Amino acid sequence: MNIVNPILPGFHPDPCILRHQDFYYIATSTFEWFPAIALYQSKDLIHWQSIGHVLDRPEQIDMRGLGSSEGVWAPDLTYCEDDGYFYISYTLMHNWSYDGPRDMHNYVTRSRSIEGPWSIPVKIDSGGIDPALFFDEDGRTYWMRNQWEYRAGFDHFAGIVMQEFDRTSLRVVGEKKMVFAGTGLGKVEGPHVYKREGYYYLLTAEGGTFFDHAVSLARSRSIWGPYEIHPENPVMSSQLEPNHPLQKVGHASLVQAHDGSWYLSYLCGRPLPSRGRCILGREAALERVVWADDGWLYRSEPGKAPSVVVQAPKGDEHKWEELPVRDDFDEPKLRTSYQFLRSHMDERYCTLTERPGYLRLRGRQSPTSRIDQSLVARRQTSFVYEATTCLEFDPKNPNQLAGLIAFYDHQHFFYLTKTNIDGPCLTLYCADRGRWIEPIDVVPIDDGPIHLKARMRYDKLRFAYSMDGEAWSDIGPL
Repeated sequence: MNIVNPILPGFHPDPCILRHQDFYYIATSTFEWFPAIALYQSKDLIHWQSIGHVLDRPEQIDMRGLGSSEGVWAPDLTYCEDDGYFYISYTLMHNWSYDGPRDMHNYVTRSRSIEGPWSIPVKIDSGGIDPALFFDEDGRTYWMRNQWEYRAGFDHFAGIVMQEFDRTSLRVVGEKKMVFAGTGLGKVEGPHVYKREGYYYLLTAEGGTFFDHAVSLARSRSIWGPYEIHPENPVMSSQLEPNHPLQKVGHASLVQAHDGSWYLSYLCGRPLPSRGRCILGREAALERVVWADDGWLYRSEPGKAPSVVVQAPKGDEHKWEELPVRDDFDEPKLRTSYQFLRSHMDERYCTLTERPGYLRLRGRQSPTSRIDQSLVARRQTSFVYEATTCLEFDPKNPNQLAGLIAFYDHQHFFYLTKTNIDGPCLTLYCADRGRWIEPIDVVPIDDGPIHLKARMRYDKLRFAYSMDGEAWSDIGPL
């Protein structure tokens, strides 16, 4: 049996993997989307299913006001045998695009069950990103993260710092120490520690999150260092293979499978063939690795670049029941594949119960807002797709809009909308690097329900509409 990468296509950055009892779990970043921190489970590393989110209650997090790609970064998922808790640490990023000091706050939440409920997050510290916990054999717990340096003339990614952590009070104790300055690749972040045969292995991401991204490894007899660097570092990267289908490889975590084999989970990006942009975002993937006689970790295949097809662990294949492609909104809750922007949308603005079999939304702010929007979205997981919906909406003026949106962030989207400009009509609004564009003249339509469709073919998006769901008319430029 084989694993085919990416295992979680579409926007699934910073995957952190954990094996507990008979299951594998992965937690991924969700940035400014709510609910936050996506969770998936598998029994064979091949097939994965969503089991919800960690931060799924409004009292746990409020990201209103945060910019695109800020919010929740780099969850670290661990399990402590001593106290029976699952732990997740993460960064809540503010003002990332600012050149000076940046507000990056680190939190911990925990739960007796992977499916929750997860506790109200506790703020641990600030001043760096990508926190992680390590539970040592002697009962001690350690907190580690990237150290951020904002001053001009310094490397912003200053290194990896570590401190002891008290699980009872959920706070760091003792002195914070710099344990690893990184390698020559630069921009060290995303630390994870693993202990094996008397060594502490420090796995990090380096090179930045673009095409120089890489997986680095170092080890030490003491958790406090000094750490020696892997003799053939980086362990994995696509930086020297520009035509490889999996690019931006990095931010890895390590797991031992049930058959004794080892795997790295990591993020990657799949560029468009024509333009080189990774429009699906950072995706989650797996790589089989081996421990060599020299005590270092290597890919199981020659070279540094990852494999698209990977040998799975021995054992039975376990498939999950697939959700129907069509959603008639006839269940009491939205599927876990749907998310909102920045904050919870309660029954006042998003309800499945007022009119069973329909999703009813009440409008709030515009698509460019960073505060309150009535937007229900799901990930694009393929370069080729069709999305269709039926809309019932009776706008009275041009300030009332509803429709179907292809949304990258608040500065980049295409929005096919029904509105009222001297009568009911369709129009298309676009945001390109923050510039508001109206590429077409309005299209008058009849009153009543209308079907809307988006067709994506790699870097080509085409909208269409239909009054009966059968006869379709294209709208807007290709």
